[in-house]
Amino acid sequence: MKQTTPALAVLARAAALCAGSLIAIPAAAQIDPFDGNWHFSVTPYLWLPNVNGDLDYDLPPRVSDALQSDVRRLGAEIGPNDYLSNLQFALMLSGEARKGPWSVVTDIIYLDLGNQDSEIHTFRGPRGEPLPNLSHQAETGLSAAVWTLAGGYTLSYGAWGNADLLAGFRYLGLDTDLKWQLAGSDDRLDRTGKVSSNKDEWDGILGVKGQILVGDTRWFMPYYLDVGAGSSSWTWQAALGAGYRFDWGDVTLALRSLSYAFDENDADIRFTGPVLGATFRW
Repeated sequence: MKQTTPALAVLARAAALCAGSLIAIPAAAQIDPFDGNWHFSVTPYLWLPNVNGDLDYDLPPRVSDALQSDVRRLGAEIGPNDYLSNLQFALMLSGEARKGPWSVVTDIIYLDLGNQDSEIHTFRGPRGEPLPNLSHQAETGLSAAVWTLAGGYTLSYGAWGNADLLAGFRYLGLDTDLKWQLAGSDDRLDRTGKVSSNKDEWDGILGVKGQILVGDTRWFMPYYLDVGAGSSSWTWQAALGAGYRFDWGDVTLALRSLSYAFDENDADIRFTGPVLGATFRW
């Protein structure tokens, strides 16, 4: 799981697109993002999600499988697991370029989590037939790269806030390792073992994003929602929070959820938790 993966390669290309944003950022007092000039923002943030999901793993046939009765597929449930207790490495960054009503937004996430407790709940034979459950002890290691890129158009803005329509894509690179230690396997499955799963999902998305201003104060409510499909069955992402505007930019605290459903055997994964970010504008 530590080797170079397509997920990391795609993440590196995405990060290169945002590298130009990492420059010295001047104070941004009273910037009007809808004045027709070019405006830019970059938001480093920290997201602390719980991880929940069901993932499937295909097992190769064993040489001793004379009766074709071996377990060939495992279904494992992950979580809920706390992000901080398993975190190995994280990178989280979003950015926006805007000229008048038109904008381009991007968001990059990379999470590397250590081993997490999980439960094997499905055992299937070579023809997909369910087999009696053998045991439940397992650990799952997980890393995920998520890259969202979309173009936006402002549908409405005013003293109340703004609403942007988004269209683009999201990439998910998900690498997981399942380690198990079973009892009473009846020779259909090695008592200890490890299997890996690698997913690369590309999905088109449609969504809305914006802010609701709270009167004449510096407070506002950021919101975001998108849905999509493509190589996954479907995906959605939502966030809602509160923010405060300073002369140099914004600070926001929100609740964010990202969910995926995959084609095979109702597999899915969800990341949900609070996010704290600081937005710098120029």
